[in-house]
Amino acid sequence: MLTNYLKIAFRNLWRNRGYAAINVVGLGVAFCICTFLLLTAYLHLTFDSFHQDGDRIFQSYLFSNDPEKPTKSGNMPLPLAPALHADFPELEATRIMTGRKSLVEANGKYFDKLINFTDPSFLNIFSFPLLAGNRATVLRELSSIVISENMAKDLFGTTNAVGKRLRMGNDGRQKDYVVTGIVADVPDNSSVRFDALARIENAPNYQDSKDKWDANSHSVFVKLPAQVDQAAFEDRLKPFAQKYYQGTIEELKKKKAQPDARGDLFAIRLQKLANIHFNRDLSDSKGTPVAVIYVLMGMAFFILAIACINFINLSIARSFTRAREIGVRKSLGAFKSSLFVQIWSESGLICVVGFLFGAVLAYLLMPAFNAQFGAKLQLAYALQPGFIAMCGFVIALVTLVAGGYPAWQMAKFNTVDVLKGKVTTKRPGVLRNALIVTQFTLSCLLVCCTVIAFQQVGHLRQSPLGFDKEQVISIPVGTQVDGRQVLQRLRNKLANDPTVLALAGTSTNLGKGKDRVSSRSTVGYTNKGRKISTDILMIDYDYLKTLKIKLLAGRDFNRAYASDSVNRVIVTQSMAKMMGVANPVGMLLGDDDDTTGTKSQIIGVVPDFRLYSVADNANPITMYLSATEPVHYVFVRVSPQSLGGAMEKLQKVWTEVAPQSEFMGSFLDENVDAWYQNEEQLSQILSLASSVAILLSCIGLFAIALLMVEQRTKEIGIRKVMGASIPGIVLMLSRGFVKLVLIALCIAVPLAWFGMQTWLNNYSYRIDISPWVFIGVGLSAIFIALATVSFQSIKAALMNPVKSLRSE
Repeated sequence: MLTNYLKIAFRNLWRNRGYAAINVVGLGVAFCICTFLLLTAYLHLTFDSFHQDGDRIFQSYLFSNDPEKPTKSGNMPLPLAPALHADFPELEATRIMTGRKSLVEANGKYFDKLINFTDPSFLNIFSFPLLAGNRATVLRELSSIVISENMAKDLFGTTNAVGKRLRMGNDGRQKDYVVTGIVADVPDNSSVRFDALARIENAPNYQDSKDKWDANSHSVFVKLPAQVDQAAFEDRLKPFAQKYYQGTIEELKKKKAQPDARGDLFAIRLQKLANIHFNRDLSDSKGTPVAVIYVLMGMAFFILAIACINFINLSIARSFTRAREIGVRKSLGAFKSSLFVQIWSESGLICVVGFLFGAVLAYLLMPAFNAQFGAKLQLAYALQPGFIAMCGFVIALVTLVAGGYPAWQMAKFNTVDVLKGKVTTKRPGVLRNALIVTQFTLSCLLVCCTVIAFQQVGHLRQSPLGFDKEQVISIPVGTQVDGRQVLQRLRNKLANDPTVLALAGTSTNLGKGKDRVSSRSTVGYTNKGRKISTDILMIDYDYLKTLKIKLLAGRDFNRAYASDSVNRVIVTQSMAKMMGVANPVGMLLGDDDDTTGTKSQIIGVVPDFRLYSVADNANPITMYLSATEPVHYVFVRVSPQSLGGAMEKLQKVWTEVAPQSEFMGSFLDENVDAWYQNEEQLSQILSLASSVAILLSCIGLFAIALLMVEQRTKEIGIRKVMGASIPGIVLMLSRGFVKLVLIALCIAVPLAWFGMQTWLNNYSYRIDISPWVFIGVGLSAIFIALATVSFQSIKAALMNPVKSLRSE
């Protein structure tokens, strides 16, 4: 019997190829987009889920209920973890210090690798698979190093790397290490990333900071015993915080800070490992808000819902063309159940074919999707049991709802009414109108969100930076050369070049360059009783000139003053404000209780400028000169007339002054644009989803228009015979759709306003949502709806009334 149903289904679908093609394409495109969106959400939601006992692993952070603004920081002092071990022996803790990539050399091969400095307990807390070595002893010695599988292949090829020696370090601080273990490559859905693990005692400046409780430089992860609850342990940490942070608590009391809802002025708290990826507060705004993931999942189901609505509407529209066939079958003895199964088999076949078509599309377009949106989707993710189960549930649901409802409607047609033709006289019901309203609500919601997201991205791009980003080329120095030597060689080489207007070196890039390295150094002072937090930036001569940053007071660093490279700083205007003075030039900057004479004298004040993205918290900036610290980036300002060939020219010069280092120059304006990559990707995904939603909605409207014409053919003929004009008939057929679109807008606009208002609240520099956005989207939706149904409306209005009445 099933074989017979499938044969009939194939014949009916082949006879109505246009109908089948529309449904297959609509469902296929929806399945394809849903696959991309759900895979992206799945990748984010499974971050750090591969660790055993992951529910017992937490990252510690410092909470301060400052009267100006409560703060959270995941950067911890080096003595914290040893103190935790001492006070809570049952606790496992590890420190992780992630810095810049380090130059690694072995067998004459050089590579830049990301090294994590950590404790031996790292591999006991995290369950990264160890391919070679003993998990308990691989980091026992200070000279031990554990490398990733990929790093082992780069350095030693197919040779067993265990026991081999390598040299690692930057800026003349190289050290020899012995490979004691090989760990599997870190998966994409891991918050902790590295190419190698070394003991934290080997980290730069470790000896200077190992006993300082005010030098926050790394992350601390703890693993609680199985029987210990997070809230209970946080309560036990309160006396611990009072013991080691008494000075900080006293400062908060002087500022008249009040305890928060949990009774804390200052506290050490824990966040779950599973939440690290979504917490922007503790990741310098690099995390992905979980709300964005839910938005992606919502868009996926929105698009799928629109496709299902189209399928239902097209199936119902086609049911009236098959009404007589069903009536004849029922008069010949066909049971309602057999008709239901037969019609449902056709719907199920379309769903399966549509899904397969969508799967093929997703496979073919996945590289393009990854390239466009910077995603890391792989086909292997789709083969995970959880994702397969979710896809199976979605297919079964779509087949049941989108295929079952029309089949049930057609199977229950009354035989006599069908043969008399009365079944075609019924008006569209409440359910059908509700489907149209739902469809357009989802489409308008996505379009409103897309427009607002694009406006916010544009607003971020146009935000004042405080420096001139045009005609400046940023060049990462890399780790294979001395940045100071390269900078001096460039100065000598380009000194007489009229196309080069200025040149400077720095420790921190502006924006995201081609090396994709991002670092931030923050220092806290207590200056005249005021708590000051400032970003530290090492610069070289002509930095202000290169970026066209004007001085408000004082002077720039000058080669004529030898003392400028020792305890002299330039600060931004917000630093002067925090110090409570209008002109701080000549004042000393440092802790009140510093008696070592290492306070820095302020020699200049500049306007505030953006050292990091506007999505990050903005701190005052303190710039200093150094004769010994490494230069990581070189900025070159070129004349506007020579902009076209500047990059090629600099690349040629670079091969002469730094032949060992790859040239990765990029324009500063492009780097700054990369700050907003996450927002740009979200707006692009919203744009893709809304475009697909509009396309599917238009198909759905076409189906409804077809259904309406099928139902009202006799009425249209009678109206024409009675003298109705063509515009009047078109207006009569179209005005119902306008009412439904208006209802959809009334639902979509408040939802879009609330959702985007919540999203925009994450930004200190944000737009105000304009009512013209909703007016424009509403008018566009009405126009698209009218344009979609006009074809069927005009076709029906032009139909010969004699032919219409005769067909009835």
